[in-house]
Amino acid sequence: MRYITSALCALVCLVATGVTSLAQGSPFAAPRIAGAIDEASLIQLKGNIHPLAQSQYDHGAVAGNLAMDHMLLQLKRSPEQEQALQTLLGELNDPSSANYHKWLTAEEFGEKFGPAQQDIDTVTAWLKSHGFRVNQVYPSGMMIDVSGTAEQVRKAFHTEIHNYRVDGVNHIANAADPQIPAALAPLVVGFASLNDFMPRAAVENVGEVTKDSKSGKWKPAGWDPSYSFSYQNSEQYDVGPLDFAKIYNIAPVWATTNTGQGQTIVVIEDTNVNAADWTTFRSAFGLSAYPGTLTQVQPPPKSGANNCSNPGTNGDEIEAALDAEWSSAVAPGATIELASCANTRSTFGGLIAAQNLLNSKTPPTIMSVSYGECEGALGASGNAAFNTTWAQAAAEGTSVYVAAGDWGAAVCNAGGSYATQGIAVSGFASTPNNVAVGGTDFQDFVNNDISSYWTTTNGAGGASALSYVPEIPWNDSCASGILASYMGYASGALFCNSTGGRNFLDLIAGSGGPSSIYNAKPSWQSGVLGVPNDKKRDLPDVSLFAANGLYSHALLFCMSDTREGGKACTYTNSTNAVSNSAGGTSFAAPAFAGIQALVNQSTGKTWGNPDAIFYAMAGAEYSSSSTGATLQNCQSSNGNGVNSACTFYDIAAGDNDVVCSGKTNCYTPTRDRYGVLSTSSTTSNVAYPANKGWDFATGLGTVNVTNLVNSWRAPQ
Repeated sequence: MRYITSALCALVCLVATGVTSLAQGSPFAAPRIAGAIDEASLIQLKGNIHPLAQSQYDHGAVAGNLAMDHMLLQLKRSPEQEQALQTLLGELNDPSSANYHKWLTAEEFGEKFGPAQQDIDTVTAWLKSHGFRVNQVYPSGMMIDVSGTAEQVRKAFHTEIHNYRVDGVNHIANAADPQIPAALAPLVVGFASLNDFMPRAAVENVGEVTKDSKSGKWKPAGWDPSYSFSYQNSEQYDVGPLDFAKIYNIAPVWATTNTGQGQTIVVIEDTNVNAADWTTFRSAFGLSAYPGTLTQVQPPPKSGANNCSNPGTNGDEIEAALDAEWSSAVAPGATIELASCANTRSTFGGLIAAQNLLNSKTPPTIMSVSYGECEGALGASGNAAFNTTWAQAAAEGTSVYVAAGDWGAAVCNAGGSYATQGIAVSGFASTPNNVAVGGTDFQDFVNNDISSYWTTTNGAGGASALSYVPEIPWNDSCASGILASYMGYASGALFCNSTGGRNFLDLIAGSGGPSSIYNAKPSWQSGVLGVPNDKKRDLPDVSLFAANGLYSHALLFCMSDTREGGKACTYTNSTNAVSNSAGGTSFAAPAFAGIQALVNQSTGKTWGNPDAIFYAMAGAEYSSSSTGATLQNCQSSNGNGVNSACTFYDIAAGDNDVVCSGKTNCYTPTRDRYGVLSTSSTTSNVAYPANKGWDFATGLGTVNVTNLVNSWRAPQ
């Protein structure tokens, strides 16, 4: 039996409430706002209209008194400050630097890299003159929490907030790019968001593909996962925590009493969960003997009006549940802190939670984010908000793991059936200051070799995996070369245009690709075979298993809230197991955050952005000139014969290509949207194939956790 679940990748939200409080600005930065503010001399903040704020969906302006609470106004630092920040971020993980691991506080970050206090005072005075309530300036000096009305937004920023109805759902958004007085341009980027098109927790229902007994054709049925037992005359081999520990060699780390004790992993959410589900999950899969705990918090700002409202539970509960459970699945001795804020009309609650935590006296050391949105939909200000937020995290010593996405290289078309907007990646994950985590699937099914890797009965804790399992990029689309071949077609294009292939017209695949906004390659993203010289930030960095059942494997979790579509977490009941089995890079990100907790306990240190370490370690295993035996021995296709000394498992077969609609190249934005279905038939045009070394489909690959922990060190 095979089934398809959608992945759970979402974005981070903001929530707020408020009273005025100003943070300390930088006493060292030179003021950049010169002269009086002339309301008649305006500049446009380009690139800040949501792509779905289109005339065909427009239902007119909202009422002028519509409350717009806790909008986050993003500021910018000077070019000189930005260069100094980049230099410091490099030095913080450079053992030869005097700044090595000298993490900053939020106040120190603001003093060194925030605007001058005089400039902050000028901006806040201007906001107040237009009737806005300034709830607080964050200690970083880079973001101001503002509340007002739609009419105040119109008058001050010269853009109306309109009603839009898209796919039967009502939204609000700014109808034009905001404008500000030209005198403020050196300091103001714009609002992180002026719309309620929130980030995606992209959960797809699980399912199976079966062969019709009469026609002999493959067709989808209800997606029905279970785990290591027969269901509908087929065996399902879903992944529980102990399976995961066997496959990625985590158990030897646990055996040294390193299970993440003393470490805290924060999962960023816009919903709460039923804490009993976390306990049930750990009990069902043999983790309850470990000392880990779960807490749920609504982190308040350090000062000023409380902008973090309790969201209760909502449709993202499945996302929050699996985030909390799978960070604990890898680090069962760690404290898991679920930090959630309610969404406002314009701000994702997760962004508010992250800002409040990073600007507190005790910022988290590890953070996991399983939400996402394409760079184009976030807009210039939204991308700047996440870049600035994760840069602050890196400066404070916080390791941020972000799900790369579940929509191949077509993140702007997430939730659709075709790629129509070209190559796109998630702006949540594409900053140079976070680890972007991609997704894989297992290759044993298509190799007709499941019995070499799984038992047909569950052992203690539900374990049935026997060893490491060969991996391929996670891809459920008809454009997948492996799926097309399995179904008997020479290419994804032929399969997608076949009758059976139309059952797989989806964008469900691990995301990866080049950023469209970060046009400078991070210094650490080098020295590894396969990394392109494209002068861009490329995704993902690393990957873990994230499949949702197409090839008989998915991941188990627990979310029993029937109000949100959950069922009891009784895994011996196949129907309930179906509802608690899924996939997505939403699993991979918190799992990698769990790995970081094991590293932190082992080393007794925190590591900020660990990307430099990942690339240095991978470079030692397969360097940019590598053609030797080490690279070959670490190929994932070796399966249970892979070299036990490998830190990274290099995935070099498959792709994350998805179906497009157009007459020209699949990812050319100008093609005819309603043309014939087409996908690339040549490897060079597939977006993107897995290759030896780093690639856009899986990054550096997956990891042997014991070897990673044992060999972890700062790059020399």
